Amino acid sequence: MGCGMGKAEASLGKKRERAMRAALLIQRWYRQYVARLEMRRRCTWNIFQSIEYAGEQDQIKLYNFFGYLMEHFTPASSERSLISHIFRENDMVHDTEWERYFCYKSIEVSHGYHGPHLTFPMTFCEASKLVEAFKHKQLLHSRYVLQLLGEAWKLLRILPNINRVSTCHSKEITICGDLHGQLEDLLLVFYKNGLPSSEKPYVFNGDFVDRGKSSMEILLILFAFLLVYPNGVHLNRGNHEDHIVNLRYGFTKEVLGKYRVHGKKILKLLQKMFSWLPLATVIDGKVLVVHGGISDTTDLNVIARMERHKYVSALRPPKSSRRSAGGNRRAPRCTEGGEERNHHGTGARAPAPGPGSRHAAQRRSLHSGSAVEEELRQRRQQAGLSQSLQELRKLVSSSSSSDEDDDDADDDDGSDPQPRTPERDEWKQMVDLLWSDPMAQDGCQPNQVRGGGCYWGPDVTEEVLGRHHLQLLIRSHECKQDGYEFCHNRRVLTLFSASNYYEVGSNRGAYVRMGPDLVPHFIQYQSSQTCRTLTLRQSIGRTERSALCALREQLFAHKSDLLGAFQHYDPDNTGLISLKHWASAMEGVLKLGLPWRVLRSQLGTSTQDGMLDYREWIQDLVFSEPKHELSNASILETMYRNHSNLETIFRIIDTDHSGSLSFEEFRQTWKLLSAHLKTEVDDDAIADLALSIDFNKDGSIDINEFMEAFRLVALAVPS
Repeated sequence: MGCGMGKAEASLGKKRERAMRAALLIQRWYRQYVARLEMRRRCTWNIFQSIEYAGEQDQIKLYNFFGYLMEHFTPASSERSLISHIFRENDMVHDTEWERYFCYKSIEVSHGYHGPHLTFPMTFCEASKLVEAFKHKQLLHSRYVLQLLGEAWKLLRILPNINRVSTCHSKEITICGDLHGQLEDLLLVFYKNGLPSSEKPYVFNGDFVDRGKSSMEILLILFAFLLVYPNGVHLNRGNHEDHIVNLRYGFTKEVLGKYRVHGKKILKLLQKMFSWLPLATVIDGKVLVVHGGISDTTDLNVIARMERHKYVSALRPPKSSRRSAGGNRRAPRCTEGGEERNHHGTGARAPAPGPGSRHAAQRRSLHSGSAVEEELRQRRQQAGLSQSLQELRKLVSSSSSSDEDDDDADDDDGSDPQPRTPERDEWKQMVDLLWSDPMAQDGCQPNQVRGGGCYWGPDVTEEVLGRHHLQLLIRSHECKQDGYEFCHNRRVLTLFSASNYYEVGSNRGAYVRMGPDLVPHFIQYQSSQTCRTLTLRQSIGRTERSALCALREQLFAHKSDLLGAFQHYDPDNTGLISLKHWASAMEGVLKLGLPWRVLRSQLGTSTQDGMLDYREWIQDLVFSEPKHELSNASILETMYRNHSNLETIFRIIDTDHSGSLSFEEFRQTWKLLSAHLKTEVDDDAIADLALSIDFNKDGSIDINEFMEAFRLVALAVPS
């Protein structure tokens, strides 16, 4: 009897042991599975973020080039006259003249209009009806748009640079980050949290516009509630509340598309309003809310005193602090984007990043800590894409020393150094507020990835917050996968409210509620119903495919440069190169700071004995070609590579916002682009292109049709 019991217990013990081993194996497999998914997610994230920041850098470089033309070309030059209107600080001097220009009274509302009707002063009922109208895709009449914006503009002009908010008048205050024209996210926030009111105040932390399709509706809703509850709605300016940035990222096109007759006037009024938006909000004297961030020179006292409306575009310093057009600043440095080297790396004449600095700075914005991120960093090192912080500091230091030597040489030549004025210091502080990002390391470095603002470290956070007796900095400006992220010992909080920003399922949006204890409470969401039904693997797979498609577009647009870089590593013309050389060539051309070896298999590359057939790989970058035959293949690749820059120049030259260009304007556009790129484009090739896309043969070119005709479309994506 006892022997039988012993055998049974032994058998049961073995079963438990086997079950435990099986559980451990399953657990280990699952952890590895989740780690691999996380690895893929972070690689996908790096692709999206690298391409996004590269676009911002291109935008700033293009604007810097225009600034150089304005300062160094004669007023009568054709190039200068084409772009001069975007640099005008004021077309009219007095606000009363502006108000007469924006008068809505002559605009009649037809009987066929079925949208919302507004009366002023606005009430909560009308503001809430406006929300419902936009929810049902209705368009507000241009008369009411100008009237609402005009009333909001009057209010903005009396607001301080820094809003001071107290939680003692309400139980909680709600803070929202970037919305970027995604009305669904704003409506979801209101559904979950309630509409703004005196008892439910909100702080909206900039970047209301661009990228999404409903920027105008978001602005009208926010300005409507601002009029109803001026003490309950607080708006901070973001780096996208800038008419120069809007030319590239969609808001200008959106307004002109929705309001064809009065769109130009609406855009002009919004340009003025953006310059009057407050720059920061302080909650209970302890929490600072700004869009981008801070630097080691941030001084809230200086920011509170500045005349913010002077900076219509934060990308350009004030007139009185710039050199005259006849100055002796050397052309080569300016045309390449480098007017000065300081910790700001500001949008105006920002230093162009070196071959290795871009991805190093990119990596500094990611906060280390997880094993997956460490693995990603090791893969980047294996791909030959790593640079240590010490090396980066040496690079920045040597660049600064070189520039100081250049400045000394300029002084020897008799030219005056860049004058340091209170206006210029103000402008730099404003750029830092709108464009900066935190980094994990101590110090303050140029934000060469974006091209504007700086990267600041935990020591700067401690010093600035301590000096102003603050305990927390809330900022936005960066998309985060969970909608929010702490850094710098939880003293900096990044908040992003646009969900599915890169792709459906790519990220959650979030907002924060804070009570008198100033402890942040997070609410996360995703506005798309599609992503709620997807598993983690499906969601990551969908986002990954979208990111790889965007990356392939970049590769396709740089085919010639890539082929040349590959051939550099193939002196015998075998058509084969090593993976190491392939990764080096990819980074050398694209400068995206990506782990190319990790991405190799996902980009459809196959190897034989560790060697890659790069000619076959380039042929596998399959995208649809335009239907229009062009005699000059190089001009086609230039269009693919500079699609966004070309559209930006188009919209700048289209001063009447008609949406079309004459053949001569089209030729001038290409001349500007070729001067910016330092390439030669033959007049005959431009004429041939113009004739091929003049579909109705009326001697003009529709901008939207042209850009769509030459947009890359993927035909097949390798699995």
